[in-house]
Formats: sequence, C-alpha cells, structure tokens
Amino acid sequence: QVQLVESGGGLVQPGGSLRLSCAASGSFFSIELMGWYRQAPGKQRELVARVTSGGSTNYADSVKGRFTISRDNAKNTVYLQMSSLKPEDTAVYYCNAQYYSWSRLLRDSWGQGTQVTVSS
Repeated sequence: QVQLVESGGGLVQPGGSLRLSCAASGSFFSIELMGWYRQAPGKQRELVARVTSGGSTNYADSVKGRFTISRDNAKNTVYLQMSSLKPEDTAVYYCNAQYYSWSRLLRDSWGQGTQVTVSS
C-alpha cells in the first residue's frame, strides 16, 4: 500500500508562486502515475496535472503555462510548481498515485490534501 504525504500549501497573493510536494512511501512494486487534483468549495475534484514514470505529462487547460509538474522517481516524490497564481486556483490540492502492488494489482492512493489560497 502507498501512503502519500503532501506539503507546501499556504496563502499567496495573486501573481505569486508556490511549490507543492508529495512523497510516497510504503510497500509496492511500482508507481505508474503521480498527479495533483484540486477541489474548490462547491465544485467537483478536477485533474490539475499528472506525470508518468517515464516523464510524460499532461495538464488541465486552466493551468497550462503556469504550473509545472515534475517527479523524482528515486525519491518517489512528485512536485507541482505553481506560478502566476490566480484567485480561481484556490482549492484543496490532493496528491494521487496509481501503483502496482506486489501482486501486480493496479491500485489508487490519495493524500490528505493541502490548502492553497490565492488572495490579496
């Protein structure tokens, strides 16, 4: 099973930057996908960005050009560098990992979430 621990959220002014980190630990065969989702009050959880073990990435249209996802496979850690932040980026950000267990079952794990608030 994979446990995910997020860090790096907080309060930032519009136009500012934040970097989120998510470290995976536990017992597993491999982690295929790592990504970030977010959920604003009254809205559904949505994909922000994700990265494969090979480094392929995809982003929500709303964050393209402003956010960058990266991954350190040796540390089982994924990062989300957020720049040019807007008030509409305010949400709880959740880390997600899709991984293979030792029995080769594909499983899904979520972090506890970290609050990002963009406000002046």
